[in-house]
Amino acid sequence: MPLTRSTIYCVLFTLLVWLTTMPFAVAGQPGLVGTFSGADIGADLPMGWEPLVFGDDARLTVYSLVRDEDVTVVRASSDNAASALVYPLRIDLAQTPIVQWRWKVENVLEQGDALSKDGDDYPARLYVLFDVKPDDLSWTERLKIETYHLLYGRYPPLRALNYLWANRQPVGSLIPNIYSSRVQMYVVQSGESQLGQWVEQERNLYEDYVRAFGGPPPAVTGIAIMTDTDNTGEHATAYYGDIRLLPEHPKIK
Repeated sequence: MPLTRSTIYCVLFTLLVWLTTMPFAVAGQPGLVGTFSGADIGADLPMGWEPLVFGDDARLTVYSLVRDEDVTVVRASSDNAASALVYPLRIDLAQTPIVQWRWKVENVLEQGDALSKDGDDYPARLYVLFDVKPDDLSWTERLKIETYHLLYGRYPPLRALNYLWANRQPVGSLIPNIYSSRVQMYVVQSGESQLGQWVEQERNLYEDYVRAFGGPPPAVTGIAIMTDTDNTGEHATAYYGDIRLLPEHPKIK
């Protein structure tokens, strides 16, 4: 049975529930989330990170710890595959709104297109998951979710932000995911101009959430990295460096 994106979003909802019932690695304190640089090359996964696999018969993205420019990073290799690594945490974005990370990709996807179901693949993306419960939603939203549950046997994700390295959409674009408007996507890198180079990224999660969904954000319950090529059937290789959650920078007077 081929992997479908609806299956992926069902699994992501399951992940959201799982994250709210397990011990969190961070409890409102700023600092490193992805401590990849301090990991041993021989380790299977970075400490605190868990694999997220989308079905028993799914082709998996291969994540490994490698040395690049004398620093340990995560290498992701996806060949017509999709899986992720997830870090459970709990962060109040009113106190710790800034996320910083760095990444590098070897190629973009020729058929990648954030506006098409067949093109909804990315060489690199950072997921941010939020603690939204069905009771927090409107009656109409709950009805849609229950209908989805009846059709697919699971619930969809209730709220998430994606930061993408896209193929053709311009940097700065905010795009609802083609499968679910409850997942909003910011394009932070696009195209081939910086292929093979480490790129530093920084976002204000609080401000991005308000722009995407309106109103103040609930707590963050997880961060994930993902390189996926299951819709386009292509190959992608990406590298992820350390990820940090920090207080807002002081404003310059």
